[in-house]
Amino acid sequence: MNGIINVYKEKGFTSHDVVAKLRGILRQRKIGHTGTLDPDAVGVLPVCLGKATKLCDFFVDKEKEYRAVLLLGVETDTQDASGRILKECKAKLNEEEVRKAVLSFIGEYDQIPPMYSALKVDGKKLYELAREGKTVDRQARRITIYDIVIEDMSLPRVTFTVRCSKGTYIRTLCNDIGEKLGCGGCMESLVRTQSGIFKLEDSLTLSEIEKLRDNGTLEEHIYPIDRAFASYPKAYAKKDAGKMLYNGNPMYENQLASECGSSALKGSDICIYDSEGVFIGVYRYSEKIKQFKPVKVFLGGE
Repeated sequence: MNGIINVYKEKGFTSHDVVAKLRGILRQRKIGHTGTLDPDAVGVLPVCLGKATKLCDFFVDKEKEYRAVLLLGVETDTQDASGRILKECKAKLNEEEVRKAVLSFIGEYDQIPPMYSALKVDGKKLYELAREGKTVDRQARRITIYDIVIEDMSLPRVTFTVRCSKGTYIRTLCNDIGEKLGCGGCMESLVRTQSGIFKLEDSLTLSEIEKLRDNGTLEEHIYPIDRAFASYPKAYAKKDAGKMLYNGNPMYENQLASECGSSALKGSDICIYDSEGVFIGVYRYSEKIKQFKPVKVFLGGE
């Protein structure tokens, strides 16, 4: 199978567990996930199958959306409710000051990755060092919070939805909000509601995927590779350019047909299909050679 499947990652599974189980369900080795979700978190985990595994890095860069519950007055070593409590505070907070603090994080800010994360320092994962009782300096990373919507406020808990850039740790966001309020805070629960174009309401649990496999309808739920590039301009290679296309060569503008103007094609990455409409890959125009060069080639990997 070649394509993308929108998996609902359940609580207790790591992202690697999901891949391992899918390999057994689909009887296929070439499978990769598109961005780690903590074991306690649930929600959307796009998984790439076959030739679509070339897309894994592409999805990591996409913006994500989460629904989180922030518990104020509690700090833990993992910055979520599963960790060891470091400090508790019964601060008296009013809803307006909490709302103001939460929304103040919209925009760019420098976030320090948590010790309990898979980032590596000198070849060792931070969570491995944390389990040894070690703390090391981590460099802050510039991330972007595009939007926060507060859905419910029942202090000391705040439920909110957040849209953010790659590399954002929501439990660190919760910790930082608590720090700003002076009472501490941790993430009590987390649901990833969207990753790129993939949404929670369309996701499938592993047991649902197994049932679809058994009744022969799973293919209907696997997104073709080019769905990931739905917003890209499209161009079709002319029939006599097929040989160059299949050999992975750059393409001249006059070898392509498109409903888009040449400025649209040259101004961004584009999807190129063969004359029969089979998706070949993503190309980018090079002013230097006056041709469209391959960025990622799938050779009809649908």
